[in-house]
Amino acid sequence: MIDTLVILGGDGDLTGRLLLPALAHLAADGGAIPNIRAVGRQDFDDDAYQAWAGEQLGEHAAASTEKSWDALIDGTSYRVGDVTDPAALRTALDGVDGPVVVYLALPNTIFAATLRALAEISVPEGSVVAVEKPFGVDRSDAAELNKILHRIVPETSTFRIDHFIAKRTVLNVLGLRFGNRLFEPVWNHHHVEAVEIVYDEELGLEGRAGYYDTAGALRDMLQNHLLQLLALVAMEPPQSFDALTLPARKADALRSVRTVDPVDSIRARYTAGTVGDRTLGDYAEQDGVDPERTTETYAELRLYIDNWRWTGVPFVLRTGKALGAVRKEICVRFKPVPHSPFEGPHPDPNELRLTLDTDGIALDLDLNGEGDPFDLERHTFTVEPHESTVPAYATVLRTMLAGDSSLSISDIEAEQSWRIVEDVLAAWDNNEIALQEYEAGSDGPDDRFL
Repeated sequence: MIDTLVILGGDGDLTGRLLLPALAHLAADGGAIPNIRAVGRQDFDDDAYQAWAGEQLGEHAAASTEKSWDALIDGTSYRVGDVTDPAALRTALDGVDGPVVVYLALPNTIFAATLRALAEISVPEGSVVAVEKPFGVDRSDAAELNKILHRIVPETSTFRIDHFIAKRTVLNVLGLRFGNRLFEPVWNHHHVEAVEIVYDEELGLEGRAGYYDTAGALRDMLQNHLLQLLALVAMEPPQSFDALTLPARKADALRSVRTVDPVDSIRARYTAGTVGDRTLGDYAEQDGVDPERTTETYAELRLYIDNWRWTGVPFVLRTGKALGAVRKEICVRFKPVPHSPFEGPHPDPNELRLTLDTDGIALDLDLNGEGDPFDLERHTFTVEPHESTVPAYATVLRTMLAGDSSLSISDIEAEQSWRIVEDVLAAWDNNEIALQEYEAGSDGPDDRFL
C-alpha cells in the first residue's frame, strides 16, 4: 500500500468535491489514510489548507464519514507552486520516502506541461502517476501524453481515471457474463439484436459552464465513460482479471469498433423548458456559454464492431442533459424467437438491463398469463446487488493506492477511444451534421436512434 498521495491541483474543485470525500469514505470503511501533500497556486500554509480541506469535507462528504475527517485532515500538508515547473515539483517531493501516488487533479489543458515537468525529476521507484479524464483532446494528443507518461513510470504504474468502471453494476457485467453459463453462449450476434448504453440526465449545467462549454456531451461522457461500458459488454472472455489481462481485452474490443460514420451521429442542445419542478433557461444563454461554439448537450452514436461475435449488431450510445426522465443503463436486447406458436402479437424481445443510477439488474421475460394459458404476459425479474460500502470513486482510489492498475484505462484504450469518434468530431466542428434543439424536460431531439 502506497502511503503518500501528492495531489497536483490540491486546492482545486476536483480535490474538494471528489478526492477528499472519497478518501474520507475509505478511512471510514477502515482503510489506511494516506499522507496527503497538496500542491497548488493559492497562498496557503499547512494550517490554512487544513481549514480549507475541512470546509470541503463539510460541504461535499457524507455525514457517515465525519469521524474520519480529523485524522484525514491532520495528515495533510501544502506547498505553493506551479505544477508545470520542475523545480516546484522537486520541492513538493522533498523529504518523501518510498513510492508515492502523484495525482493530476488538473484541467486537461495543462496535463502535457505538468507531465513534462514531472519527467524532468525523479519520482521514487514504485510510484504511480494518476491522470483525470478527459485524457487529451484528440487521438494525437492522447498519444503524446502516453509517450510522456511512459518516460516517468511503466504502463502498469500509470492510472488513467474513469470511476465508471468501479460502479457496482458495471463490475457486475463481468460477473453476469463470465460467471454464468446461461448468458455467455448467447452473448453474440446470433442472439443479440442490439445493445443500448444510455446516460440521460435531468440536470442542466449546474455551474459547470467553464468546463462543459469547451467539452460538450460527446467528449464529457460518451468518448470515455460510455465507450468503457461498451468495452466491458463487448470484450472477449479474459483469462483472469489482473492488471494486464482485463485492460488488454477491453483494448481489443475497442480496436474492433469501426470508426463512426458522421451520418450515424446526432447532436443537439437544450432550449428553455421545465424539468420536474425546475425551470431551466436556454443553454446558449447561460453565463459562461459561448453560443458560437455550438456545443452539444445531447450526443448519440450508432456503432458497429467488426469481429465475429458482434458483426451487424448496432451499439447505440446516448447521453443528454436536461431531459424529461432519467435513464442510466446498459440494455442488451435479444432477438425474437424464430417462430412463436402463440396467437396475437409477436412476443416482445427479451431484454437484460443493468441500471447505473441505482445499481440493479432486470431481466424481462414473457410467461404464460393468469387467464388464457396460451396468452403471454411480460414479467420482470430484478436483482439489487449488495450495496458497496464505498462509492465508485473511492473504490478507484483504493486500488490505485494499492498499486493495482486493473481499474485503470490503458494507453491503447485511451487512444482507441479517440480514434472511434474522430470523424464525428471533425464533422461536427465543420457543421456537417446539423445541431438540433430540444426543449428542456422533453425526450430529446425529434431525430433519434432510440
